[in-house]
Amino acid sequence: MIGRLRGVLVSKQPPWLVIDVGGVGYELEAPMSTVFDLPEAGREVVLFTHYAVKEDTAVLYGFLRESERILFRTLQKVSGIGAKTALAVLSGASVDEFARLVQTGDIAALTRIPGIGKKTAERIVVELRDRVDGMAMAVPGFAEGSVPKDAVSEATVALQQLGYKPAEAVRLVKEAAQSGDAAEAIIRKALKAALR
Repeated sequence: MIGRLRGVLVSKQPPWLVIDVGGVGYELEAPMSTVFDLPEAGREVVLFTHYAVKEDTAVLYGFLRESERILFRTLQKVSGIGAKTALAVLSGASVDEFARLVQTGDIAALTRIPGIGKKTAERIVVELRDRVDGMAMAVPGFAEGSVPKDAVSEATVALQQLGYKPAEAVRLVKEAAQSGDAAEAIIRKALKAALR
């Protein structure tokens, strides 16, 4: 229904974005890979979208790159994977990196992504090994945004929304955060550390 939005970025509070399109504010949920590459609020953005309607909710997901939207949709075809886990995958690994993990059958690395256990990782490898080739056709991105007021808290909340337990989110942020880091930088470092 809604395949793409072009508008002004009103706010980004990972994983949520608000885009003003002709006076209408669209709220979207986005993976950290998209949030990292968006400009500061007030700038124009173009996002690929996925509109999902369930029994009692309607959610709009936003992606800076078409390859991310394709992987998001492909992941949900695997039994046991929903939108939340698909977003966690995109937040924890680039499309290229995920494709490499699937092609090499790296179950251990896949299980470090929140929401993916050993059996789900095995299903991903079996069902997606032949489908991940050629997914990484990137769309040009944007510069990173500005430093939020309380980057550590924002990063901790974002990791919890991605499925990490509160104690684990606090530990990852504490290990990743350095003085002056933006929330996006802390989240990126924490997610990379979690995949090791």
